[in-house]
This record gives sequence, structure tokens and C-alpha cells, in this order.
Amino acid sequence: MLPSRASVVVAGGGPAGYMAAIAAAEAGATDLWILEATSEPLHKVRISGGGRCNVTHACWDPRDLVGHYPRGGQALRGPFGRFAPGDAVAWFDAHGLQLVEEADGRLFPRSNRSSSVVDTLRAAAVTAGVRCLEGQALQAAEPLPGGGFRLLLRGGASLQADRLVLATGSHPSGLRIASALGHGLVPPVPSLFTLALGSHPLTALAGVVVDPVVLELEGPAEAMARPAGVSPLPAAAVGAAPRRRQRHRQRGPLLITHWGFSGPAILRLTAFAARDLRAWGYRASLRIDWTGGSLSPADLEERFASARRELARRQLGAARPWPSLGRRLWSHLLEARGIDPGLRWADLGRGDQRRLQEALRQDIYAIRGRGPFGEEFVTAGGVPLGEVNLATMESRRRPGLFLVGELLDVDGVTGGFNFQHCWSSGWLAGQQLAAAVLT
Repeated sequence: MLPSRASVVVAGGGPAGYMAAIAAAEAGATDLWILEATSEPLHKVRISGGGRCNVTHACWDPRDLVGHYPRGGQALRGPFGRFAPGDAVAWFDAHGLQLVEEADGRLFPRSNRSSSVVDTLRAAAVTAGVRCLEGQALQAAEPLPGGGFRLLLRGGASLQADRLVLATGSHPSGLRIASALGHGLVPPVPSLFTLALGSHPLTALAGVVVDPVVLELEGPAEAMARPAGVSPLPAAAVGAAPRRRQRHRQRGPLLITHWGFSGPAILRLTAFAARDLRAWGYRASLRIDWTGGSLSPADLEERFASARRELARRQLGAARPWPSLGRRLWSHLLEARGIDPGLRWADLGRGDQRRLQEALRQDIYAIRGRGPFGEEFVTAGGVPLGEVNLATMESRRRPGLFLVGELLDVDGVTGGFNFQHCWSSGWLAGQQLAAAVLT
């Protein structure tokens, strides 16, 4: 039953909201309520990681950890110094959930099921005395003259809260409420997504993984990139000197899909380039070094010279310049450059060789939009970090208001980093909430 008044109300039953409420209750606060708009709290946790839930990452030093956050990273050194991945591992272990590290550093529950994470959080909330009201969506929050907030819920119900935690993720309702309470907003844009090529022969290689590659993303060649819908440059600016084109670079595994590109390197690339890609209308040039950056032009020249000596009588299509180069990719590069795969290595001319070397080190593709699926539903944008006391997660503009999780202008790359921010910001808010309630 909805109370008429509560000491602490957490709006949003996701990972950050649950952590804030549990941490506050375990530190001594009482009368804590979570308002969850849907009928399934922690739904994002349940569906994350393909149903496995990548809880956090084995990046133990906060100085290294912040490098995995395209936005907000350096500002998070303090918060991560107080609650880092090691603390998250210990917290879950103390609540009966053991995490297991995989070879790439990602940490999953030993059960390999996200439901174990959901069950752990819900059980911890019940044990700590936190009550969660499902199907209760916060619509507005009005500050009261004497402190606290009057909360208006969907359907017309209301209640009074001494302190309010906004943990609504990137949902527009939370951003609207934060704005109404005096906060600025960095416009949200998608982050962590795949890239589309449109109709392109490379997509016939769907399923091929190349590890590693070096990627370099460059914006369109216009004098100034502009967001979609913005008018062209005024006539007076046409003759102005072009602004330097922005470039983003990453190295790692690449997955070729039936729509274009995916894989860890692409997701990291799009996370760091999220705002530029939005400004470019998701049109860009992607340069791929299929050698992974391990071969210089001189090295590549030597590989081809060696192939001409040792594979002289063999056909190009049947003998790659080095064994680890994928057969399907090599065949595609030959075809794309118009080189007969039946040609013998001994008969490979200098012009064809230069084209193949260029294809291997500087293969260029025109990006034609985002792929059909986002990764972990992450957005870049939200409440600016400068408006929040990051030691406590309390608003600098509205006392008694706390902001945690993806509502803030923070986003991490794939690998458990976004969840780690939820655990850290939620835990810090919980400590301050308890201290304020018990004072």
C-alpha cells in the first residue's frame, strides 16, 4: 500500500536504484520505498549480457577503470576510489552471489544466469526492509518550502518524501523531473551500437571474426559537420577554412554481420564517437587495418616478397600471404580489387600487389547508419556531473535530491562498466542517505 509519507523514496527499480536503497537500509536508514513504473523491477539486469548479466569488470585500479568511460571518466576517479569493482565483487559475495572472471576480464555470476543477480538484489532489499511498489510511476516532484518533496504518481496518487533518489536511467520521465527540479541536461544520444554498411559485398562474410583489427572512424568531408535537421552553412561561411575532421581510433576484435560491423572494437569505437556520429547523421568513413596494426608497410612488403618466393607456383586464392589471414576475407579482398584468384603468386604484378597491400592496411568503408540493435540500451547524456556532489551523489542544486546511474551524463563501454557505475553511484548515495536520516 502506498504510504502518505516516506523518509526516502527511490524512483526507479533498476540496478542503481536497488543498490541505493539496499545500501541505505543496511547502513541504518529506515522507511525506504522503491517506486518502479513497470511490473518487473530489475528488468534491464535480467536481459543484459544475453541473459547472463556482466555484473562488472576485473579492472581493479580506479585510474585504469576511468579509461573505459567515454563520458564522465575522470570525474569518477573519486567515486570509484570508494566503491570499485573489487568492492562490488565483495558486496555480491557477502550477499551470497559469487562472481567468476572470464578470460577477457568480464565478471558473471557463477550460475551464468542473470536471474541470480536479480534474485540476490531483491532478497537483499527484502532482508534490509526496503519495500518496492511495482506499477507506480513517478510523474512529477515538487519541492516543499520546509524541505522534502511532494511526489505525484501516474494515476493521480501522491505522497511526501523527505529525500528523493532519481534512478530512472535514460527514461525521459526522469530527465524531465530532474530538469524541473533545476538541473541542466546534456541531450541524450545513443552509445554502444553497431554500424551499418547498406548493400555491400562484405556482408556476405557475415559471421567472420577478425582479431585484432585497427579501426579509424572519420567524419564526412563537409566543411563543418552538423546534426541532422540543422540548416546548411550560411553563404558567408562557405569560403571559410574547413574545420579539422574528427577521427576516432580503436583496436580489437571485429565481427562482420549481415548489416555491417559489430564486435567489441566497434562497440568501443561508437561509444567514444557517439556524439560525433550523431552530429554526422551516422554517415562516416571507416578505415580498417586488417593486420591489426602489427605490420608496417615495410613488413607487408617483406611478407609479399616471401610469398612470391615460397608460394610462386600456387594460386593467390589458395595461398594467403600469412596463415592467420582468414580465407574468406582474403578472397573478398581479391575480388574487391579485381584480382584474379587463379593468378599465380609468381605472376602477381607490382600494381596488383600495391592494391592488395592497401586493402590489407587501409581498407575503407562508407558507413550508412547504425545497425539494427543497440548494446545494453546505453545512452550518452543526462544530468551534468558538475551539478552533483560525486562523493555523495546529492544534487548541488536541490538539497535532498540524489541522482544515480544512467540518469547522469556517464556511460561506459561494453564489458560490465555501465553496471559498475550503477553499483558505485547507488552505494555512495545509500551511505549519504543513511547518514542524513540518522543525523
